[in-house]
Amino acid sequence: MLAVDRIRNLAIIAHIDHGKTTLIDSVFRATRTFRENQQVAERLMDNNDLERERGITIRSKHCTVSWNDYLINIIDTPGHADFSGEVERVLSMVDSVLLLVDAVEGPMPQTRYVLMRALKLGLRPIVIINKVDRPNARPDYALNKTFDLFVDLGATDEQAHFPVLYGSGLDGWFVRDLDTDAHEGMEALFETVIEHVPPPQVDQDGPFLMQVSTLDWSDYIGQIGGGRVLRGTLNKGEEFNRFVMRWKDSANQKAGWEFVESSKEKGVHFWVTRGLQRVETDTISAGDIVWLAGPSEIGIGDTFSALEDPAMALPPLDIEEPTVSMFFLVNTGPFSGEDGTAITLRQLKTRLQRELRTNVALRMDDVGRSDGVKVSGRGELHLAILIEEMRREGMEFCISRPEVITRQDASGNILEPMKQLMIDVPEEHQGIIIEKLARRKGELRTVENAGTRVIRMEFEIPTRGLIGYRTEFMTDTRGLGIMASRFIGYGPWRGEIVTRNRGSVISMETGPVTAYAIEGLQERAVIFVDPTERIYNGQIVGENSRPDDLPCNPTKRKKLTNHRSSTKDMTVTLDVPRKMTLEQAMEWIAADELVEVTSKRIRMRKAILDSDQRRRAQRIQVGPMPGLSAAPVPPPM
Repeated sequence: MLAVDRIRNLAIIAHIDHGKTTLIDSVFRATRTFRENQQVAERLMDNNDLERERGITIRSKHCTVSWNDYLINIIDTPGHADFSGEVERVLSMVDSVLLLVDAVEGPMPQTRYVLMRALKLGLRPIVIINKVDRPNARPDYALNKTFDLFVDLGATDEQAHFPVLYGSGLDGWFVRDLDTDAHEGMEALFETVIEHVPPPQVDQDGPFLMQVSTLDWSDYIGQIGGGRVLRGTLNKGEEFNRFVMRWKDSANQKAGWEFVESSKEKGVHFWVTRGLQRVETDTISAGDIVWLAGPSEIGIGDTFSALEDPAMALPPLDIEEPTVSMFFLVNTGPFSGEDGTAITLRQLKTRLQRELRTNVALRMDDVGRSDGVKVSGRGELHLAILIEEMRREGMEFCISRPEVITRQDASGNILEPMKQLMIDVPEEHQGIIIEKLARRKGELRTVENAGTRVIRMEFEIPTRGLIGYRTEFMTDTRGLGIMASRFIGYGPWRGEIVTRNRGSVISMETGPVTAYAIEGLQERAVIFVDPTERIYNGQIVGENSRPDDLPCNPTKRKKLTNHRSSTKDMTVTLDVPRKMTLEQAMEWIAADELVEVTSKRIRMRKAILDSDQRRRAQRIQVGPMPGLSAAPVPPPM
């Protein structure tokens, strides 16, 4: 058993794309975790296909390396705000954090969020100015802004007196002094970790105590809980008590927590992480980060204790509340089952319940519909990742437009989720950005010009104001803009937001699309489909240039006559159709429209396919289609 003073537990936190996962690759190489002749992929911790394709970390991951007889447990955390719940929980397992800051961009919104959580827990971060070899790198600027951020967040004198390293995670070198030290090797990083990260403050001789911080699932074993052992040891087969606690008011944790239930459990399987692999062990002890299986049910924040007194249970962990919801519906389109498996409502619920076992930021509500359920998450990307995973499993289903989840204050006023939005754009594009965001109820807070012809602007904006904006933003900035946001809480309802001022082009027929029909349509609309592609009645095939919906017949063929020009058809030119990604389609559709998700295609359609039934429904209803969520209408002033 390794002595506690030889263990170091730390997490790597940063904004998205600031180099966390690449840094861990260099750590593996420096500690020779793998054989020299072993084939090791880049960004090894991003072992999910979606993570590799998108270049982001979706779920936090744990690895362990050895250096000079020290055992260093490292947790790679997500950098995107939609997965910030992963960061909140894993920080309870570590004793310090490595805060990575890009030498060009400096602190970004997620940097502020994760640092705030770390400082609240009393952790003393180690700051790493990464990517100092990039063109336009400004390490002094990044360090000064990081120090200002510490002060703004109320860091103590000890926390603000942080050690600093400079280097490149990609090239595998970090130094204390950028001007005098040789730019090679990782020794400075490991020495700083051993010196400044305290060993776990635990009691190895007391009765066993552990709190669950993360979840996993095995089809053979069942629920698996992960966390740090806070006290004592536990041997395989020994019994312990499971205590479940919860906040009395999740929105106001100052109200305290209460005991819910307890049960007698037995430890059946134990694992510790060595390298990237989980290694089964017979004993788990204080200080190490472990995985445990045995209890039939395990939840985030559950306390495992050798003592039977519920007073020994630990406070529940913060579990982030969803801010965005949408409906997952059974696919009722005429092409259902052609590209994959047309699932029933029971199969849809089963798949979502399996996701709920490990994805604790997700919620599923059965609202009594016979064709679907309501699913809520932390943001559009959080839900889009789940949809993409289900799609790749061969499932076919439909989803509605994302809508924000609102609350009411004590006076009955409607509150909506708000975001801090940080935008970096070339100077010539700042005018159009300010104008567009003002229409979406965004308020400009600060403007900063660093002298590089790039303007940094900070906005406070309703979450619903960003739905559908990303594609428009990339068009307005010609792909040169950078946009990042984070959830900052709830604020007063900002009024109606018009996010889409163009209607849909809707097919009135079923069949293959013809070039002849597209030639006539593209003068008035942006087309989404290719010639010869099969479409159906009620499918959306384009975006109208006007606000109203445009019914059409994309399957129309040219009538043959005896009088034809031999060269006329050779001059027909068709525009390249706009192909929507899953996220673009989610953002684009209106409240009465759906996205049909299959393993091969992303289609958009009206919720009611038949045009006569649509008109009848529009005459008798107010608001969106029946059953679909809508933004609440605030009471009159």
